[in-house]
Amino acid sequence: MQLRIENSIIHQFYSHDDQVGLRLAPEALAEDEQLHELLEELTQVYTNKPAKGYASFLTEADDAERGPFPDFMQQWHANEIQFVDFSQQAAKLLLEQLQNHNMLEAGFLLITRYQHLSTDYLLVAFLPVKEGVSINPNLAVNKSSQLDISKVQLAARINLTDWETEADSERYISFIKGRAGRKVSDFFLDFLGCTERLNSKSQTQTLIEAVNEYGKAAELEPQQRQSLNAVAYEYCDQQWKQGEDVNVKDLSEHFSQAQPSERSFDDFSREYAQQREAELPDEFPADKSTLRKLVKFQGQGGGVSVGFDHTQLGERINYDAATDTLTIHGTPPNLRDQLRRYFGIDS
Repeated sequence: MQLRIENSIIHQFYSHDDQVGLRLAPEALAEDEQLHELLEELTQVYTNKPAKGYASFLTEADDAERGPFPDFMQQWHANEIQFVDFSQQAAKLLLEQLQNHNMLEAGFLLITRYQHLSTDYLLVAFLPVKEGVSINPNLAVNKSSQLDISKVQLAARINLTDWETEADSERYISFIKGRAGRKVSDFFLDFLGCTERLNSKSQTQTLIEAVNEYGKAAELEPQQRQSLNAVAYEYCDQQWKQGEDVNVKDLSEHFSQAQPSERSFDDFSREYAQQREAELPDEFPADKSTLRKLVKFQGQGGGVSVGFDHTQLGERINYDAATDTLTIHGTPPNLRDQLRRYFGIDS
């Protein structure tokens, strides 16, 4: 990934006596190989996060109080304040949020402006730390703190190009969504003064339902419907990997080539969404975790977790709706080995 770094700085947050403190960096980081490696790793981790939300800054039309971060960013972008001053103001603002939410998080706030593929970005990320060990020059073992980039959960990327040229856009900010039931990302949005506008998970779910209903309406055989789902998954997954939106019209063209029909999926999906008062835009970013439902059945509850590919239904796996019974013919080798050991059966 070729990144052109414009500005970058790191501020430290530390915990002491049940309090969180802030150590401000007095100047921006020098651009060197280590910084490039850090940013390339971070942007790769960020891109690969399966669950993201999409937001924009709060406006007067929103029934919520907007924090000062957008104003600080505007002043910096207009060259009214320096990047270091902007970043320090942002760090102080994050400190207030951490204190207000009683979060004793130790880590580093990274703020970076960079360009990639002619697009200008501002990346704001809280980098957690993990304790490790290292070997010093005297070959002794020392404790050391290391950045835990793979565990980043508080991060947002502002598309400065879209923010500047498309002020009415509702998705020039993307952010990592926390795990189900967690609201950690909410306070980070408060810190940034923005709100989630686009629910990619919901829109992806509507698309999946439309694909399933399209196959039924066309009276396709189960194997043909599975093939249709596979085409949808392959296209949407490829778009996700490339950081591109799913385009319903393009997907409809893929369906026409794979499974010709009198009615296009584009027309069907519009009517389907309208009938159910669901949101399905012409283009939207797919949610990676939701996409798997196109090709895989999975669920858990009551101490049982089950998952299998659509292609196995009717082959190795049968479902009896009358008795709500799932029959599996041939268990996975690792599960079979565990069961045989449990019952004392010789392999």
